[in-house]
Amino acid sequence: MNRNRLLMIGFFALVMGAVVSFVVYRNLQGGRSQSAPGEDVLVATNDLQVGTKIEEKDIKYVHYPSGDLPSGVFHRKDRLLGRGVVVPISRGELILTNKLAAENAGYGLPSLIPPGMRAVSVRVNDTTGIAGFVLPGTRVDVLLTGNPEGGNQQETTTVLENVAVLAAGQKLERNAAGEPQNTPVITLLVSPDDAQKLTLAANQGKIQLALRNPLDTKQQELMAARSDALYKLAAATPPVHTEPARPKMRRTAAPASTPPPVMAPYTVEIYKGDKEEKTNFSEK
Repeated sequence: MNRNRLLMIGFFALVMGAVVSFVVYRNLQGGRSQSAPGEDVLVATNDLQVGTKIEEKDIKYVHYPSGDLPSGVFHRKDRLLGRGVVVPISRGELILTNKLAAENAGYGLPSLIPPGMRAVSVRVNDTTGIAGFVLPGTRVDVLLTGNPEGGNQQETTTVLENVAVLAAGQKLERNAAGEPQNTPVITLLVSPDDAQKLTLAANQGKIQLALRNPLDTKQQELMAARSDALYKLAAATPPVHTEPARPKMRRTAAPASTPPPVMAPYTVEIYKGDKEEKTNFSEK
């Protein structure tokens, strides 16, 4: 009898525990759904590189709490398929509008060109391309060396400053390690006016790229460097003008002045009637 009673009490306790657990679980689920309702949004299933065209295999739906979602998420696949990636997207990352090219802008290099800008490619070598360190995303100055107006002296001048590099060869992004990439062509992002200057410079002389710190955006007014300014020429010694020798004049001592001749006293005779008077005068 006591054994049956104990079994009944144990069974009743198990049932009550299950009921209480179920009620608590439902309350917790109900409170969570009321405080943070979720939404189905699209995330990347693979690592998407710059210039990639988004396809069906690259995206999937994930349920996210609405309060944790940033602006610019996608809820529909038709708004996302065929768009080009302009900023790298990692696997599992939310796909946002600011990481994609505009609708109908295509993918690849054209999708990276903002409205009103142009992409112009210039041929480089190991020296011109700074040993391969001119990578997508870096910024450079464009220098031109040539002979202006058929002159004999070469000049180097800065044609463009703080220009963004779109691509190195056919690569639209640098590798994860940031290693140099030796490519024969660098594509720059410029305005239409600068595109004309860059094309003219490439046909007028030798192009050199100068790598910039991306935080250094200061524009400088630089004078063209001339070849004669590179050499420290010795100043020419001014000619010494010698005057013709003048004939030496021999100075002779002035002759000693001779004293005037001493005049002897003289006598003046004065006649007054029949009287005669004589008066003697000295030399004075």
